[in-house]
Amino acid sequence: MAIMKNIPKVDKVLAWPVVQEALATYPRPLVVKAVRSVLADLRAAALGGAISPDTSAEPILGARVLAELASLSSLSLRRVINGSGVVVNTNLGRSPLPESVREGLTEVAFHYSNLEFNLDSGERGSRYSHVEKLLCELTGAEAALVVNNNAAAVLLALSSLAYGKEVVVSRGELVEIGGSFRIPDVMLQSGALLREVGTTNRTHPRDYRQAVTAETSLLLKIHTSNFAVVGFTAEVSAAELAAMGSELGIPVMADVGSGNLIDLAGTVLAQEPTIGAYLRAGVDLVTFSGDKLLGGPQAGIIVGKRKFIEPMAAHQLLRALRIDKLTLAALEGTLQLYRDPRRALAEVPTLRMLTAPLSELKERGKRLVRRLRRELSAEISITLTDGLSQVGGGALPLLELPTALLSVAVAGLSAQELDRRLRTGNIPVVGRINKGAYLLDLRTLEDADRQLLSDALRALVS
Repeated sequence: MAIMKNIPKVDKVLAWPVVQEALATYPRPLVVKAVRSVLADLRAAALGGAISPDTSAEPILGARVLAELASLSSLSLRRVINGSGVVVNTNLGRSPLPESVREGLTEVAFHYSNLEFNLDSGERGSRYSHVEKLLCELTGAEAALVVNNNAAAVLLALSSLAYGKEVVVSRGELVEIGGSFRIPDVMLQSGALLREVGTTNRTHPRDYRQAVTAETSLLLKIHTSNFAVVGFTAEVSAAELAAMGSELGIPVMADVGSGNLIDLAGTVLAQEPTIGAYLRAGVDLVTFSGDKLLGGPQAGIIVGKRKFIEPMAAHQLLRALRIDKLTLAALEGTLQLYRDPRRALAEVPTLRMLTAPLSELKERGKRLVRRLRRELSAEISITLTDGLSQVGGGALPLLELPTALLSVAVAGLSAQELDRRLRTGNIPVVGRINKGAYLLDLRTLEDADRQLLSDALRALVS
């Protein structure tokens, strides 16, 4: 094919002035990789008859090489604008951290820190001490420990307290979380022996009692945070199970998933119990996540009675599951906000988004629509409409939050193409499509996103 003969060789492209300039900025192996990638794409397109003769011209091909270099050298993990309406969006990194955490996190990240150094004694200290007192203060627990996520917290607790022994769990609480991680499989890895009781929809106190033997080491309650069983149902409450455990001399552990530290009465999250409520009900150990409703970094938090926490702190598995200095800095900064519940509701982004009233979202939406209409060309249509948001992150699955949505349309572009272009832009924008309309949810759009969103929309028709 004549068009194939016009495609230059790698050495020729490397000699072009525009590529020579790139060699002064980028490593030569990376430039060569970019050139080869662009030429390979060009040959594939030529074989398919999908290119014109001028596609291999130096200005066009040189620009493609520079674009490929920019792509190859950019970071894979990037900031994303979340317009999906899913607040605790696991695919988008779950909870954004509070702004007040930034300074402390930066200090610890770019300098040495007292991670495991006791400044008072001048001797080695414990990394967990930086957050243990705070967690005990906020929950009423005797002791606390933090690992890298909640599945790890459950694994460590079961490995420490129930290895080779039975753990009694309601059949209706054997959850599977995202990524196909299942409670029964976590238990298997811990060495604990699963003893299921009850049925999928109904479990009674007598089911637990009948299952208890001399080999029973733990009664486990799991908060079904990512699904709900409705209709003809019955479950044993944490308080009932704690009373039974106390009577039988068997510790009770609750895996509550999301983790809530303050009383959210009067908000849409009022049905979510606090960690302290579980402990006051007599539960011996509670495990929960740091990056869901808590709104901090990914972490698995264990709080409860000291005699059960101490074996975990001494367990060899803890080193494999421990958190690093950045997680500790982010978690400590987030927990500090919870000392004042009003401040937590105002400054923890997850809580602020989840509890924002519809009237506030609509007012923000009206202002944003006016601003975007001033800044964007007439080819882009922006209107305000009603919709529903979700909590996400496996929390409160039946709760739908009334919200305000931006409906975006661009002349000549389908909703699917609009979604693709915004998702693959310089600052990716993630929205959703419903009934042929491309939508951005005001509940999850942050104030800091406004200018970036305007730039992304403007680029669609530039």
